[in-house]
Amino acid sequence: MSDIDVDVPPSGTGCAECSAAGGWWVHLRRCAACGHVGCCDSSPEQHATAHFHATGHRVVQSFEPGEDWFWDYGSEAPYDGPELAAPTAHPDDQPAPGPRGAVPLNWRELIH
Repeated sequence: MSDIDVDVPPSGTGCAECSAAGGWWVHLRRCAACGHVGCCDSSPEQHATAHFHATGHRVVQSFEPGEDWFWDYGSEAPYDGPELAAPTAHPDDQPAPGPRGAVPLNWRELIH
C-alpha cells in the first residue's frame, strides 16, 4: 500500500489528542502512514478512527506491547503490514488503560 511509511516514528507514547486534552484511552493504534498515535474504538474518543476519517490514512498497527497486528480501515479487515520504525509500542510501564493518573475509576462504564 503506497501510504505506508516505514521510516516515520510514532507521534508519541500516548494518544495525541487525549494527551493534549488531559483525557485517557483504553488501547493505542499507530497510523502506518504518518505515525499518529490515537486511541482505539473502545476508548471514549476513538481518535485513531477519527484520524482515518480526517486524513484517509487507512492502515494502523496496534501500539500495545507484544502486539504487531495491522488493521485496514478502508477494507475493514486485517492487513499484512511491514515492520515500522521503532518504537512499535508504548513503554511497557505505561498502563492500559492509560495514562497513569488520568483513567477514571468507573472507566469500564465509559467505554464503547
